Formats: sequence, C-alpha cells, structure tokens
Amino acid sequence: MGIFEDWLSSHQLQAYSRSEVGWISSLYVSLLFLGSVQSGPMFDAVGVGYVLIPGTVGVVAAIMILSVATEYYQFMLGVGVLGGISASMLVTPSLGCMNHWFLRRRAFATGIGTTAGGIGGVIFPLMIKGLTRKVGFAWAVRILGFISLILCILAVSLQKTRLARHPKRVQTIEIRAFRDSSFTLTTLGIVLTDSSGAIPLVYLTSYARANEMNLSLAYQLMSILNGLSVLGRLAPGYAADKLGRFNIMILTTAMSTVLTLGLWVSCAQSQAAIVSYAALFGFSSGSAISLTPVCVAQITRTEDFGKRFGTTYTMVGLGVLVSIPIAGRLVEVVPSDGVGGYRALILFCGLMQAAAFLCFVLARGLRTKWRVRVVY
Repeated sequence: MGIFEDWLSSHQLQAYSRSEVGWISSLYVSLLFLGSVQSGPMFDAVGVGYVLIPGTVGVVAAIMILSVATEYYQFMLGVGVLGGISASMLVTPSLGCMNHWFLRRRAFATGIGTTAGGIGGVIFPLMIKGLTRKVGFAWAVRILGFISLILCILAVSLQKTRLARHPKRVQTIEIRAFRDSSFTLTTLGIVLTDSSGAIPLVYLTSYARANEMNLSLAYQLMSILNGLSVLGRLAPGYAADKLGRFNIMILTTAMSTVLTLGLWVSCAQSQAAIVSYAALFGFSSGSAISLTPVCVAQITRTEDFGKRFGTTYTMVGLGVLVSIPIAGRLVEVVPSDGVGGYRALILFCGLMQAAAFLCFVLARGLRTKWRVRVVY
C-alpha cells in the first residue's frame, strides 16, 4: 500500500492532503479486518469455497478499478471499500483452514501460509516499479490484477476444510468472549499491534522521500521490509510451537517497540538507518501476521475460531481505520523542519507498540498465573 499511497499522492490525487489520501489505505485495511466479522462465521457455516470465490472476484475487480480510477471517490469505493471487503473474504477462510488441520505445529503452519504475503510484498513493488517505466502505471496495475486472478484460482482449488460445517450457527460477533479478561487483553494487544504496524507500511516510503532518498531506493524499502517479513513469519512461528505462542509474541512486540522508538525516531538524514529499520522491522513485525491468529486460537475452541477471530479483527478494523489518518494528520500539523511531523508519527506508532507489549504480558500472566517459565 505504501507504493500506491506515494504514487497517488504525487499523481492522480496530488490536490489532496496526505491524510486525505491516507483514508484510502485506512479504509482498505480496516475493512480487511472488519469484513472478518462476516467472513469468519460464513467460513464456519458454509465452508471455504463459498467465501473464497466472491472474494476472488472482488479483489481482482478492485485492482482493475485502481488502474482506471481518476477521482477520489472512485479510489475510496473501488479500492477502499470493495478491495477491503473482498480481501477479508480471502484472508479469514485461509487462516481458518490452517487451524482446521494443525494443532501442535499450528504456529509454524500459519507462519508458512502467511509467508505468501511477504513474498508478494517483495515481488509486486519491484514489478510495479519496473512495469510502470515500461508500460505505464495503468497497465502495470492490470498485470498485477491478472496475476492475482491466477493465484486466487489456485487458492480456491487447493484449500479444504476438515471439521463439519455448522449452517445454523452463524454468529457474527461473540460479545460474551469479552468476559474472558485474557481474550480482551489479547484482542487489545492485537488491535494495537496491527494499528501500529500499518503505519510504516503506509508511510515509510513517503518518509524516505521526505528525507531525500531517491525514488528507486524508496520504493525498494517495501520489498526489503516484506522480504525480511517472510523470515519474521517463519522463524517466530517455528519457535512459538516450542517456546510458546504468547512468549514469542511478547518478544517480537518488544523488539518492534525498541526499533521504532530507538532506531526509526533517530534515523532522519541517514539513508542507511532507514534501510536498516525497514529490514529489522520487517522481521519483528512478521509475527503480527503469523502469530496473532494463533494467539486467538490458543484461547479458543477450534470450532469457535471463526467467530472469535471475527470478533477480534472487528476491533482491529476499527483501530486501523483511525490510526493511519491520525498518523498522516500528525505529519501535516506538527511544526517541523521537514521531518518533525514524521517524528510525531513515529512516536505515535512506537507508543502503540509499547502498549501492545503490555497487553500481551498481562494476557499471558492471567492464563499462566504469572509463572515465568511456562511454555505458553
């Protein structure tokens, strides 16, 4: 999203402020999570195929709309609304399928499954950059759409469920789940983790450009971040099955906090430091993709995973909806010498990560009765 955000800000939507353009990414990511309030229980009720197929159609349509849109409302409706809802219909059932088939090695399996996003995040930014020079932005995006169509067809063909469907038990949000303090704290931790993690994905490219990094290297930052994210999804997932899902989640969240408040906040004017942050944060934030669903599954019965996952990510959607525009607004309103506004954005991001760390520590403590050496 960072590359598209930077492109739209300097081309089709150059008349709009950074925070206004940020609402497109915010709406997309928010509905990606909010959509799970329906797609999770739908997956429990009707199985994976009936959710993946309309999701495939919607995602490909959203990409094609991105290639031809010229007005702000077109990007908001086509990319933000249609793209976000459709993406949720791909992500939630796919994670649910993995939870059907794995228990002891669930974290590692989820890590392997979610590496696809990291691999795509490496290849697609470089592909868009190269194709834009050769065939223009519109056709570069259309080619991305055709590739996505092929990959989604493969996903529909390959994914199967194990447990029986429950067609009469379509509960969208389980409010009673919040009676469990550990679930509430875990959900709040995930909300803060994903809300803060979206900020570098959207604004790191524009931050690098504000610090006079050349366009080619600035666009490569997303490939660097996503490339290390692949390792950050696999390695913590493997370790989590041996050392505990919450234990590793706490460790990687602490690492992200230190990197943001220690490295990113002080790396203005140093391109090497910016690249280093992209790489290290890519690794530490990978667990936010692979381990957060597993943490929800750890405190949930397998047959209830869909609605519990939907409940958690409804809250995440609301958090992301406001975090990205707030971050963009901070860049605009905080007095700066070029990077002061971004410094406020970084502090906002880092403090959310620190709060997420505290939530995971408290959730683990409640479940384990504060026994430090327990594998949990």
